[in-house]
Amino acid sequence: MTSQAPRKGMTAGEITETVSAIIAAATLSEKVEMMSGHGFFVAFREDSGRFGARPYRAGGGIARLGVPSLWFTDGPRGVVRGNSTCFPCTMARGASFDLDLERRIGEAMGVEARAQGCNLSGAVCINLLRHPGWGRAQETYGEDQHHLGAMGAALARGIQTHNVCATVKHFALNSMENTRFTVDVRIDERTLHEVYLPHFKAVVDAGVGSVMSAYNKVNGEYCGHSTHLLTDILRGEWGFAGFVHSDWIKGVYEVRGAAAGLDVENPEPLVFGGALIAAVERGEIDEAVVDLAGTRILTTLYRFLAAPDPLPEYPESLIACPEHRALALEAGEKSAVLLANDGTLPLDPGAVRTLAVLGRLADLENTGDKGSSRVRPPEVVTALAGLRAQLGAENVLHGTEADLEAAQAAAAKADAIVIVVGLTAREEGEFIPGGMTLGEDGSTNDRGAIGGDRRDLRLPPDQVALIKAAAHTGKPMVVVIVAGSAVLVEDWHASAGAILQTFYSGMAGGTALARLLFGAVSPSGKLPFTVARDSADYPPFDPDAEVADYGYWHGYALFDRTGAMPRYAFGHGLSYTRFDYSNLTAQTSDGAIAVAATVSNCGSVPAEEVVQFYVEVPGEVVERPIKSLKAFDRVTLQPGESRVVTAQILLADLRWRDPAMHDWKLEQGVYRIFAGGSSDQLLETSVAI
Repeated sequence: MTSQAPRKGMTAGEITETVSAIIAAATLSEKVEMMSGHGFFVAFREDSGRFGARPYRAGGGIARLGVPSLWFTDGPRGVVRGNSTCFPCTMARGASFDLDLERRIGEAMGVEARAQGCNLSGAVCINLLRHPGWGRAQETYGEDQHHLGAMGAALARGIQTHNVCATVKHFALNSMENTRFTVDVRIDERTLHEVYLPHFKAVVDAGVGSVMSAYNKVNGEYCGHSTHLLTDILRGEWGFAGFVHSDWIKGVYEVRGAAAGLDVENPEPLVFGGALIAAVERGEIDEAVVDLAGTRILTTLYRFLAAPDPLPEYPESLIACPEHRALALEAGEKSAVLLANDGTLPLDPGAVRTLAVLGRLADLENTGDKGSSRVRPPEVVTALAGLRAQLGAENVLHGTEADLEAAQAAAAKADAIVIVVGLTAREEGEFIPGGMTLGEDGSTNDRGAIGGDRRDLRLPPDQVALIKAAAHTGKPMVVVIVAGSAVLVEDWHASAGAILQTFYSGMAGGTALARLLFGAVSPSGKLPFTVARDSADYPPFDPDAEVADYGYWHGYALFDRTGAMPRYAFGHGLSYTRFDYSNLTAQTSDGAIAVAATVSNCGSVPAEEVVQFYVEVPGEVVERPIKSLKAFDRVTLQPGESRVVTAQILLADLRWRDPAMHDWKLEQGVYRIFAGGSSDQLLETSVAI
């Protein structure tokens, strides 16, 4: 048979015809071989345990027929290959609320993936942040479903612009780390469809090419075996036409996963392969299941390979190129959240001649988790390096929590103090058991492994001691928090003049920090989660649980329901200017609510504001959240400038799931519409539906 390799310019009809011919010509063994990755374990050993040292074959491929393979690279901070651009972590970018920026970051990832031989990206992680103790919180965007879906869709579109297939993960209910391989998440239909799935549907509707199943069980069934998730919902209700692949190594346990809708087992045929061939030959699995999986894999792959490329070529010179580094800096600036400020910030360059930069983390290249999402950029600008570049090394004093007396002495000599506190991959991140390093240096935490879920949401005691020691000097003091999600501040926040959360801010984080602290750019990030005063205000969270009940309430909806007062509300973030909101309007037309609000910059500096629109449904038929984010936009305003910001809120996005009918219903009545710069500072109007 002649080669059936894809070619540029193939029409949809030609792709369908070619894929059908391949499936007809391929042997059962060849078709099953396409349903798994190959060569990972050998490559991992040859690369001395460094994950991402090369592309990994992740499905597809029939050499005899000229059929190419999928080649995988992970994310989501950047391309986990070579020395790629390291962007701020996903949670940081979630704080930017900037859809255009996230799309452009996706494009950069797509370019760098292509330049390094990859055509499948695992960068789009949108698991809901149910509790901030989740170890991999940094890999997602936040606690709100609408925000997750919008940001994930933007990243997927950007990646796929350069004909790299994006995969959205982890489908579904993956919000715990330590027991991720075994935990059984129990959930009812309303909670599943209204809380934990809408963001996945948004990314599917945006055209993502692939879905990665999760490790955990849902209502007693592993996600990789779940016909309900992979076929009934994903393909039946949502019409997803791409392929589904497993998470790495422990994503499927029985060949029946193929019949449930799992098309590819990655990274090796530990369960599929010969066992799947035997199951087909015994009549336990219909060969049509294999044919359908192969059709999905190849149709998706050929669609990307046949599409025209935006660039004439993808040379290695595009990896961490100046444009992408500038993008990382922009993301670092836009994602920082100013939590508190008594006027300490911005620092005055004329008044601050000597700066004390304190904390071990200030001088650490700390870009986040060191598991499968680890990116190794050409260089990282630390907080200390960025501030030394700003002021001159001779004008920056450094001390750490290891010697409080010396640190306090440095603070006393300075005009102002910046303390960098927070976490590293030792305290949070992908849970990596001892002996499985994925390129880490082998250091361990108290559980004898790298990363995992957090059991304490406070700062380490030695960092709190450093803050309090520095505060005794009476000098203006800024505390910078580096962490993947919420850190409780109750035992020290009163000591700080200003608090800035930068998350894991990427390869240009130190430069971004210096520009933010000295007012070259105004902070504009908004919290994508709620920071509590007491950890008991969050939902129950047991990192060792084998069974976990996921209820309907979490995040700001839970705080609204219980009346608990957060320290910092969802959407909170201060600026170096003041924004005023007025003239909120709402009217229905063509299956949507058209909303508009006037936003004014009432200060003296240009700045960006994230405008947030929330909706409260009548809630008389079933209990619903008091308010839910349904639209947002980011605008740049000059001093004195006003702008009307508009958005369309689809009525379909306001429905509730009827578990008796397994369908969606729109409640009639009065809907309250809110607009503002934070979920706790809102204008209000209403509209009847």
